[in-house]
Amino acid sequence: MPKSRKLSSEKLPVAISTSRSKSTSSSQSGSITPKTPADEGIDFFQSKKTPREAPIRVFELELDVDGGPHKNCAYIRLPPAYIPYILRVSIEAGAPAARHGTFKTNFPLDGGAFRRDHFTQRKLPDDYSKPIQIDLPISHAGAFVYWVEYDGEETGQRIKGREGYFNVDPILRIKARSPILDIQTSAPLHPAQGGAIVSKDEYVNLPLDGLAILTIVSKWMGPIGEWEKHFEEASQRGYTMLHWTPLQERGESGSPYSIRDQFQYDPIIDASAYKVEEALEIAKEKYGLLSLTDVVLNHTANDSSWLLDHPEAGYSPANSPHLTPAFELDSAIINFSESLTSLGLPTAINTLEDVDKIINAFEIVVKDLELWQFYVFDRAQERESVKAALASRKSGLWTHSDVKGKTFEELAEIVEAQGNIKGIGELASRFGVSADPSLAATLIKAAFTDVTDIDVLADAWVQIIDILNVPLYEEWEEDIKIAVENVRNRVKYARLDEHGPKLGDISKINPLVEPYFTRLSLSPTTDPLLYSLANNGWIWDADPLQNFALSPSKAYLRREVIVWGDCVKLRYGPSPTANPWLWSHMTKYVTQLAQTFDGFRIDNCHSTPLEVGTFMLDVARVARPDLYVCAELFTGNEEMDLVFVRELGINSLVRESGNGFDVKEMSRLIYRHGIGKPIGSMDNACLIREEELISPTGKGPIRNCVISHLNGSLPHALFYDLTHDNQSPLDKRSAEDALPTGALVAFSYSAIGSVKGFDDLYPKLLDLVTENRKYDLTGLGPGSGIASVKRVLNGLHLEMILGGFEEGHIHQENNYILVHRVQPTTQKGYLLIAHTAFSKGSKARGFVDPIKLRGTRAKLVLGASIEIPSYETPQDPQLLRGLPAELVEISTVIISLGFDQEGPYTEIIVPDVFPPGSIIILQTQRQEHDVSLDAFCSSGIQEAFGSLDIVDLNVVLYRVDREERDATGGQFGVYDVPGLGKNVYCGLEGWMHSLRHIMRFNDLGHPLCAHLRAGNWAFDYVHERLTHQLELFPRLSKPAQWLKERSERIKAHVPNFMRPKYFALLIFVAYKAARRFAIEQFSSFVVSGHAFTHNLAMCAVQMYGVVKSASLDPGLATPSLAAGLPHFTTGWARCWGRDVFISLRGLFLTTGNFEGAKKHILAFASTLKHGLIPNLLDSIRNPRYNSRDSPWWMLQNIQDYVESAPNGLSILTESVKRRFPKDDTWVPWDDFRAYSYSSTVAEIIQEVLQRHAEGIHFKEHNAGPQLDMQMTNQGFDIDIFVDWKTGFVYGGNQHNCGTWMDKMGESEKAGTKGIPGTPRDGAPVEITGLLKSTLRWLSELSKVGKFPFSGVYAKVDGQKRLVTYKEWSDLIQASFEKCYYVPLQPSDDGEYNVNTVFINRRGIYKDVYGTGAGREWSDYQFRPNFPIAMTVAPELFDENHALGALELADKYLRGPLGMKTLDPIDLQYRPVYDNSNDSTDSSVAKGLNYHNGPEWGWPLGYFLRAFLHFATRTGSDEDIKKTLYRLHQILLGPRHHIQNDPWAGIPELTNECGQFCGDSCPTQAWSASTLLDFLEVVHRKHSM
Repeated sequence: MPKSRKLSSEKLPVAISTSRSKSTSSSQSGSITPKTPADEGIDFFQSKKTPREAPIRVFELELDVDGGPHKNCAYIRLPPAYIPYILRVSIEAGAPAARHGTFKTNFPLDGGAFRRDHFTQRKLPDDYSKPIQIDLPISHAGAFVYWVEYDGEETGQRIKGREGYFNVDPILRIKARSPILDIQTSAPLHPAQGGAIVSKDEYVNLPLDGLAILTIVSKWMGPIGEWEKHFEEASQRGYTMLHWTPLQERGESGSPYSIRDQFQYDPIIDASAYKVEEALEIAKEKYGLLSLTDVVLNHTANDSSWLLDHPEAGYSPANSPHLTPAFELDSAIINFSESLTSLGLPTAINTLEDVDKIINAFEIVVKDLELWQFYVFDRAQERESVKAALASRKSGLWTHSDVKGKTFEELAEIVEAQGNIKGIGELASRFGVSADPSLAATLIKAAFTDVTDIDVLADAWVQIIDILNVPLYEEWEEDIKIAVENVRNRVKYARLDEHGPKLGDISKINPLVEPYFTRLSLSPTTDPLLYSLANNGWIWDADPLQNFALSPSKAYLRREVIVWGDCVKLRYGPSPTANPWLWSHMTKYVTQLAQTFDGFRIDNCHSTPLEVGTFMLDVARVARPDLYVCAELFTGNEEMDLVFVRELGINSLVRESGNGFDVKEMSRLIYRHGIGKPIGSMDNACLIREEELISPTGKGPIRNCVISHLNGSLPHALFYDLTHDNQSPLDKRSAEDALPTGALVAFSYSAIGSVKGFDDLYPKLLDLVTENRKYDLTGLGPGSGIASVKRVLNGLHLEMILGGFEEGHIHQENNYILVHRVQPTTQKGYLLIAHTAFSKGSKARGFVDPIKLRGTRAKLVLGASIEIPSYETPQDPQLLRGLPAELVEISTVIISLGFDQEGPYTEIIVPDVFPPGSIIILQTQRQEHDVSLDAFCSSGIQEAFGSLDIVDLNVVLYRVDREERDATGGQFGVYDVPGLGKNVYCGLEGWMHSLRHIMRFNDLGHPLCAHLRAGNWAFDYVHERLTHQLELFPRLSKPAQWLKERSERIKAHVPNFMRPKYFALLIFVAYKAARRFAIEQFSSFVVSGHAFTHNLAMCAVQMYGVVKSASLDPGLATPSLAAGLPHFTTGWARCWGRDVFISLRGLFLTTGNFEGAKKHILAFASTLKHGLIPNLLDSIRNPRYNSRDSPWWMLQNIQDYVESAPNGLSILTESVKRRFPKDDTWVPWDDFRAYSYSSTVAEIIQEVLQRHAEGIHFKEHNAGPQLDMQMTNQGFDIDIFVDWKTGFVYGGNQHNCGTWMDKMGESEKAGTKGIPGTPRDGAPVEITGLLKSTLRWLSELSKVGKFPFSGVYAKVDGQKRLVTYKEWSDLIQASFEKCYYVPLQPSDDGEYNVNTVFINRRGIYKDVYGTGAGREWSDYQFRPNFPIAMTVAPELFDENHALGALELADKYLRGPLGMKTLDPIDLQYRPVYDNSNDSTDSSVAKGLNYHNGPEWGWPLGYFLRAFLHFATRTGSDEDIKKTLYRLHQILLGPRHHIQNDPWAGIPELTNECGQFCGDSCPTQAWSASTLLDFLEVVHRKHSM
């Protein structure tokens, strides 16, 4: 089987079937019901494949481990479902969601119709070891929500993850149009040929970005019979959709947005509903124009006749009593306006002094209203009420806190705290605030026990009321102050401001400010509170989710609403049951509109209650499933915008170019809303992958698919050059700016919009209410302003969108903005040079550098500037006319070709005459565009990388700086990227950390991209470093050549601005291949594992390689295992006996690298001396023997090798040449006495045991500062012996540290030089466990004749005799719990060897047994070493004790990435390691606390294995599952770290709570290894 197919055995993600339990296409009676779009989507995936069927698109959204979307991915926008596709929601393996998880969504997974409140659910698989996938078959537009639920830690707890939202764009289709430019000359074609409707039967799918919307006002178009001329003009100018302001009958104001009758068209149209539909059909079919209309949900006209029958449809003081004081104030304003003359006040306001006079008088009127009475208690009424309660003697006893002797202020606070005040803050009626008189009487009697006089007690209550009234009066004063000030400001704007409406003389009909209430008139007896309805409006900076007409809002009272006096605000209530008639009425209105128009613009969207908007749009989408919905939001907050977008399913948000207050801001808006992807984007080229797709229903064929990753979405932009309610270019910037602004908007990769009049250069904003003239139809001829150029711009916009010109670049220089749009496959593009005209009057060319297009040719399409002889508004009583203007053609642009060190280029120089308001459009095409380059970069990968072994791949993928310089004689090191720094690896992984981010987010502004654009150095580096090493690694010739060939072709054919893309493509293709071929060489456990298993296994490649200064052979450079990167990589520091054998099982045995494991075992076995193996191997030349635990780790690994390797037992008979003579004499490696005899591995094992049984006593060779600068003379003394009462191996002294906790003190300043941080002399718990494991194993082998020895000879009780392995093992078994366990209950102390003086925490296992005199307390330190013994020798432990200790370790020792090395309550606990600390603090100086608190990675794996063992010994399958879920959750931290850290490994250690430690190796062999150990055990014993 070829290697490329080996991954087929990999554990595939679990796909969740979306098949239906029963068909929804037929009823029980057999009658056929119409299929919904969801039904059709399901049918598609269950249908047979068609010949040459295109791959299905799959959009993958990765959820966070808690089952919710990442914040940036909470909203996803998906494309139209022209062909059904898949939204894949995935969750990585081991996530909490696997605990009885359920995926829920209101997307109709089972088919049928969409219902917002109907949720389909899918049970997620309980397999924590596999990633989860939910495939949603997307076939129709809409707005949907989803979330994941799963079991929590507590019994019965159910956790709901964060909600996510996805909106699917509608399918829009328009008539196909002919190209706008001549194919040969690139010049614009005549309107009859270019941009014209092709035929009546040819349609194209129109992406939302292809929309070019023109806003028109129907009353300025004339009757419906005249509309077709407007359709023709709009079509000629290149628009694809007409936005109609409301066509319904207008109210008395004449505003289209003040609709009198929602079901009647305006009389000026002179048409029935049928005629309107017929006209819109003509617009669509004959002129290629879709239709969009405003839907007005928030208000109705103030003269809508149905309000008289249904006043409940509005907010009145009758149904909303809190509006009563606002209504009284509003009425006072009207009456005051009528009485100005009688008061001697001016009715015409001409100066600020007039304003002051009127407002000063108005303040008196407001005070006379005594509105304070709506806020406060009535003192007199309160006195009488409490007096009556006291007199009745029915008040009970005070049962709350003692109030006797309290002050009146304190009593008032108690009353407030009790919460028994009615009406406070409601403002519903005068003196509507009151207290419960019975409670008041009870309180007063309890407070004044010595007072019996009822009047005195009542007076006391009034004093409390007075105190309670103070803040209420203050609230009234503040509200009235604000109300008066808002009236003042509104008067100034409405009657004095230059841009205000200049309302004229004040009267009752034209009051001081706009009325807040519409007063319906039926008869003199009509209740004004019932028929006075609040007008609609808006509020500056308001919370759009809060209805300002509802209590507790005081917006109407405080006069904060900028009101529309012609519109009554509609009062829906929370659901249709709250106001049935209104909901029914508006539902019918919305349905009628949806049946008529292709799209909605939601008027006043930010004030539309979400429950109303969602309901109405759901109704509308039933009538028209592919309804396009846009809106203009004024929330002032992008997060709030998203709330409306995702809930309502808004397809586009209106964005206005007019918000660009200067050129720089304008360029930012274009970049934000319309640039698309940057030129040279990488995501499509690099991150899309091909796979096979199982039908999401579980039925149907397997199809091919292409998968792309979702990053989250911003709301789609509908980018307007000018909206119908904004100032004209003449007023805001200059009239000339219409041309560059229109061009810049048209070059945006978004939907675009304009208003009728912008192209024609209307000089002023037209008033929708007062303006009654008609549009002048100028087509493309004289008087049409910029229309002829706009036609080309709109045509190019459509063609660029349909043609996929999705990449763009924007450059702003002085008053120039340049936008370049490019099609990424063909590299064809269009360049716009726009000279903006933000200021009036200038005709200067300004300055812009010559434009250089690297490797690209350019051809002029058109150039134009605009000349406007007069800015006077044309005076025509009948027609709306634009400014007189002439478009001046710019036919000559200097375009020259050049060549420099970067290669060929085109230089464009703007003409000398190029005034503000000018544009140039050029067509561009990459020179010598290599269309096959992408394919070439991905070709030949099997041949290039397929023959590499793990050691070769170490060079290709990894190598830190020290390793590379060691291996290449200093010729190569890690690559240093200017502005970024050095890569952590020389190999491909070194580039990938930056490239992952760059590719995913197309971050071409990254320093690496800047460096790649600046030169080819990185391309040369990636292959030259491999070529340099061919002598030692001959197989690297193929990948080196592969990289070189592609690099050279890229350098030859790709301009500098495209280099980042092709470098990313080259590196990523090579990286994926190298990683895949590495994984394919691993065991089935790894190959079938999930991404975390793969990432951990790659650490076996990362750590295993060849350097010249470190080897397993003193005379030959061989591959060896580094302890950690980058510190432990070369020379003596690379290979450590302890580290190798803690790492060997995970990195070599579980991955299947048995040969590599065997070589390390044999190499270290050859060095056995004194019964020990070296701590530091130093290429076997100068090994150092100061490690008491290393031989036991080696023996454990030999045991693991025998049990896991094919024919593993044969290693015991393997012959090993011995590095040192039998008498342990130190000799150089090349001395004749070295390697002079051999032993089998079995004999070496026996020698370890025998030497320990006899006792080991020696001083290290070459002892002194030349060997260890820090250690004292006593520290070089190695003493190890067996206590034959317990069977434990003891060793060490207070001057050395022979276990993994081996930090030696270095600080002379702190007095710790030569003092170990953690001596652990005695019998460390892990050594006891490793010894017991070895004895058990050998006893079993010996019993069946597979090991040539049966025990050791030892002096026991004064006699030398054979102690069998079993006898020694049993001795340890009998002694262990008694010696090591610290009982949970003091009453059990007598059963164990404990000294209660030293007990710091109970229920634990001692870290050491038998520490030397004076340090006995260290036995009782709670450290993470006991789980090692639990893992290798679980039989030693009482199961209940073991679980209890493990729970304590989980609670107190476990950190995010490792285990605390000391209990936080220990006095020695210091969790932050800083080796550079040169203080006098002896506990931390020179990093003495290395193992006294910092959190080490490798013990975590043993903790997990131990917990897994003991927690799954008993219990049901469900209990075991819970344990597995719990342990896999612990892995989420390491999983996230290895995936995102540039070193792609698990660190040696971290500081407190997983914080970064600068002195740690960022990736350590044993840290990854022990986690692999755990995953392998789970795979082997608990796979589902």
